[in-house]
Amino acid sequence: MTEAAELPPAPEQARDVFGDRFADAVRYAELLAEAGVRRGLIGPREVPRLWERHLLNCAVLSEVVPEGVTVCDVGSGAGLPGIPLALVRDDLKITLLEPLLRRTTFLTEVVELLGLDHVTVVRGRAEEVMGKIPPVHVVTARAVAPLDRLATWGIPLLRPYGEMLALKGDTAEEELKSAAAALSKLGAVETSILHVGEGVVDPLSTVVRVEVGESPGGVRFAAKRAKAARTGRTRRRR
Repeated sequence: MTEAAELPPAPEQARDVFGDRFADAVRYAELLAEAGVRRGLIGPREVPRLWERHLLNCAVLSEVVPEGVTVCDVGSGAGLPGIPLALVRDDLKITLLEPLLRRTTFLTEVVELLGLDHVTVVRGRAEEVMGKIPPVHVVTARAVAPLDRLATWGIPLLRPYGEMLALKGDTAEEELKSAAAALSKLGAVETSILHVGEGVVDPLSTVVRVEVGESPGGVRFAAKRAKAARTGRTRRRR
């Protein structure tokens, strides 16, 4: 088994980005470099670039997340981008959604250790939790799946007129073009590619924004959403 490289010191930009939560960001980086590698949540080769490629790259997503909204981080994995976003934005209510037990165990430990009271960890797949968690204003994701597949999981979790923000790399424009038809069927009304993190990360973080109309998921998910709502009302009456 390859040993993890030593975690480098936090860059100066991290102090500016994380502010009062800088010490918590350092602790999270240490947890990723130690327990995260040991438990197979991140590769050992990622340790030297944890700050630039992972924590800061994710934290700058906050530039395009509206104030005071609910967020669901789909396929949260080791907590990226959800935990860096939570560290810089305590005005958000964030759900970290992840199907694998070893990952949700790690996420729960991190959330408790860092005192992230505005963060909830939920174990499950996106397609399983519709109706079990309230629809959110924003869905986030990073390195989960190609955009067309990611959209089928993430968009149905949105409230009407919500948006999905997916951190992508050099393939963003190509993925957006190839996913156009699928996004339209899922109720997307506008798409764009944003670049965030000026003065913090180089290269800039690339975000694909998908905005939906009054029917997130489109016709395909309308009946499923209505059924989930009825089931939820029945449970509450009981």
